[in-house]
Formats: sequence, structure tokens, C-alpha cells
Amino acid sequence: MPIKPWRPPIDVTCLAGVDEVGRGPLAGDVVTAAVVLPDKHPIEGLADSKALSARQRENLYQEIISHALCWHVGRASVAEIDRFNILQATLMAMRRAVMGLSMQPDFVAVDGNRLPQWEYRGEAVVKGDGRVEVISAASIIAKVVRDKEMREMNDKYPGYGFDSNKGYGTAQHLEALQRLGPTPIHRRSFAPVNRQSDQGQSPLF
Repeated sequence: MPIKPWRPPIDVTCLAGVDEVGRGPLAGDVVTAAVVLPDKHPIEGLADSKALSARQRENLYQEIISHALCWHVGRASVAEIDRFNILQATLMAMRRAVMGLSMQPDFVAVDGNRLPQWEYRGEAVVKGDGRVEVISAASIIAKVVRDKEMREMNDKYPGYGFDSNKGYGTAQHLEALQRLGPTPIHRRSFAPVNRQSDQGQSPLF
């Protein structure tokens, strides 16, 4: 059955879209973005960031930040993820992204099946990053920002392959984690990292 396109349930003058990147990795912050796009001059090629190549994401990122009415990136740190759990940290980061917008949205469309607790009217849209343009734009911004940060972390903490795996638990990453131990950006509440924590943090960091 084809996925039905989504429309707001009410008349909306300022629609914000929100998405996150980084719930699953073993390392790094979870990053969210909120975006408000203009009604006129739509951005061609918007799609779920995971369905795009790195070059496509970079090109669309530049177009989004140039033409969006406003946008903002939120995040939750590794310490917050470990303290509150990844779901609550993600919802926290989403709130920060929307609160940072320079325009007050009258409706917020969030990718997934959970809405943060906030004062905004909104709806959680399953597979929204492939159905709602403002969510697609948010997913692209969050993905490009987080990927860039993880490439920077690869320079700071070499040996884990952060430039390629972006913190996800690939075979290379797990082997390095066992051999080198966790870095300060590893999520110790995640089981593969927790199992290595008894060996202590790598003396290199």
C-alpha cells in the first residue's frame, strides 16, 4: 500500500518540521533540526536524508539554509543521553531546535511516532522524512551537521573510524572499542560501550 502524503489537520500559516539524527550510534550527540520553509519557491529534490548521497545532502543543505524562512539545530549531549536515556534526550533536543527558531510556528510536524511535551500544536508523522518537505529539510540539516561533527571527532579520536561509521556500531568500530576502550564521546549507557567500560577509558584521551 503506498504511503499517503501528509497535510496538517488545520489551516497553518507557519509550519515547522523537525527530525533527528543519531539515536542509534554508540558515540556522539543526538542532533535535531527544526525548519520553516517558504510557501513559494519550493526546494526541489527534498527527501529522507538517508535516501540521498552525501553530495546531494550537501547541495540541498546549502539551498535549505539559504532559502528557509528560519532554521535551528538542537542537540542533546552524550552526558544527557546517558543520564536521561536516548528517547528522552532526543525529545529534549527536538524542543531545543524548535525553541531556537526565530519564527513562532503555529504547527510542528515531527518525524516518528512521539511528540515532545511542549506548548506547540503538532503531530508525529510516521516516515515523515519521506512524506513532508519541512521534515525532509530538517533531516538533511541534522544529518549534514552531525556527519561533519563526527568527521571532526575522527581527527580528535583516531582509530574508531568515526569519519565513515559516524559512531554507529560497525564491526570496525566494535573492534576498536574493544582494543582501545571508550572515548569521552562514547555513550556508556549503550550496552556495547558499557561492556568495555570496566576496562577504563583509553589512556590516549
